[in-house]
Amino acid sequence: METRFIGFDHEWVRVRWKILGAARLVVPPFAGKGRDDGLWNTTCFELFLQTPGDKAYVELNLSPSERWNAYDFEGRREGMAERPMPREPECTMRKGTDMAIFDAAIPAAGLPARPWRCGITAVLEEEGGIKSLWALSHANPAAPDFHDPACFTFEVAAPSVA
Repeated sequence: METRFIGFDHEWVRVRWKILGAARLVVPPFAGKGRDDGLWNTTCFELFLQTPGDKAYVELNLSPSERWNAYDFEGRREGMAERPMPREPECTMRKGTDMAIFDAAIPAAGLPARPWRCGITAVLEEEGGIKSLWALSHANPAAPDFHDPACFTFEVAAPSVA
């Protein structure tokens, strides 16, 4: 899996996940926009954002079904609450015979101020119920935990002042 932090402006943060060898990838059927829990039980793309030096972080779950959710955590898997968002993320999935692309545009106004330490992750389900957990880094590959701050390895700088 390849991920790319495409960029951001004052309205949107854009992230792309590219999956090679996706012939057997299970893509959840279209369910319409809206919040939903448990999206990680099948193919789901996730983004974790943490301000450096802070224990708190944000988790976004984005599904090819167009369902999504956003959560605030006070610390590692502690104090979870649904995060308000000013509007829904925009998500699209394209799947060919052996490659899939998932693009997400997340409303910037619903996210904490930069700088961020990011975890960019995915749960991929294949036919037969085979699931794999993908991240830029796993602190413990034998027991992957996307909520481990050691997985938040991608850094996004604060905006520059002109």
